[in-house]
Amino acid sequence: MSMINDAFASIQHSLGTEIGVSDWQLIDQAMIDAFGTVTLDRQFIHNDPVRAKAEAPFGGTIAHGFLVLSLASRFAFDTFPKMEGQVMGMNYGFDKVRFLTPVPCNARVRGRFIAKDVVQKSETQLLQTSAMTVEIEGTSKPALVADWLTLAVFD
Repeated sequence: MSMINDAFASIQHSLGTEIGVSDWQLIDQAMIDAFGTVTLDRQFIHNDPVRAKAEAPFGGTIAHGFLVLSLASRFAFDTFPKMEGQVMGMNYGFDKVRFLTPVPCNARVRGRFIAKDVVQKSETQLLQTSAMTVEIEGTSKPALVADWLTLAVFD
């Protein structure tokens, strides 16, 4: 029980501060196409570069918003420290997700996280809320912002 108490105190102490920033992740047409295939979302603005360039206001294809959001797990692997005694981390959901800027094909994105809240759910579980911003390389306006809830499970 001491390890979860230490982790809780550590997260509480860090509220309002940056947890970290992930590595950059390239979103290329192959990734966009694969996501469209898996999710059955084959809208031309994502999967038809010729038509998207001719008809859409983005200059070419853009990533699905849900594709960008789904990269949160990848960003977390780069960023979230594993706490002593933690045996697992789980996605618990999102609050206040907002898609602010389309991500063009071949752009690189990364996740930036700030500790926002922590609640002890049980003797073995901490629920952490992190403010997540997905940045687009070379652009000042983020692709998306969200509050991400993750559950840390301890032994």
